[in-house]
Amino acid sequence: MSTVTRLETGFAVRSDEAIAVWQARQMASIQALSDSDRRTVARWALACAERVVPLFEADLLAQNDIQDAIARTRAYSEGRGSTAEEIGKRMIAVKAAKAATTPAGAAAARAVAQASAVAHMGAHALGAAAYAVKAVSLANKDQPERVDDEILWQIADLRPNERAALRLLPPLGQDRSGPLGTGLLSQGILGSTIREIQALIG
Repeated sequence: MSTVTRLETGFAVRSDEAIAVWQARQMASIQALSDSDRRTVARWALACAERVVPLFEADLLAQNDIQDAIARTRAYSEGRGSTAEEIGKRMIAVKAAKAATTPAGAAAARAVAQASAVAHMGAHALGAAAYAVKAVSLANKDQPERVDDEILWQIADLRPNERAALRLLPPLGQDRSGPLGTGLLSQGILGSTIREIQALIG
């Protein structure tokens, strides 16, 4: 039986209706993408993040939270799992990142967190790729060429449908209603990585 939820409007509605209303509101942002496109790009976002997960070292609870986020994101990308549930759990990996013992490990955990947040907004897929590159950069300060290698791997791993979905996103900094606004993802290596990826995918 559906539960009753009270939206900001003050009207009480069934939970499935509340989710539909919420999703309609999210689509007001070009950065959201459709649920289908979000599930599509989640696979790539997770692939980018998983490459750097070995850099993450933390207490057992944080490690378990990261592995759980990976499993949930994989299920979401395969068409399983509830979008609403994933949205509700998207901050778990963000909190786990705070337990990292190194800056590279923290960036790796944030890559997983961004991949997990794709259920919320598709633009987080680019955030996952950018944090993965940041993790590589921090772990290989004496090998700057590893950054370019990582970006090229990310581009090569993109499937045609994923590339097409990512092309629907606005250029970094053009639209403020999402992660690709003028905030954290637009700065430093995160910003330069996203700009390069967007240029490479056309």
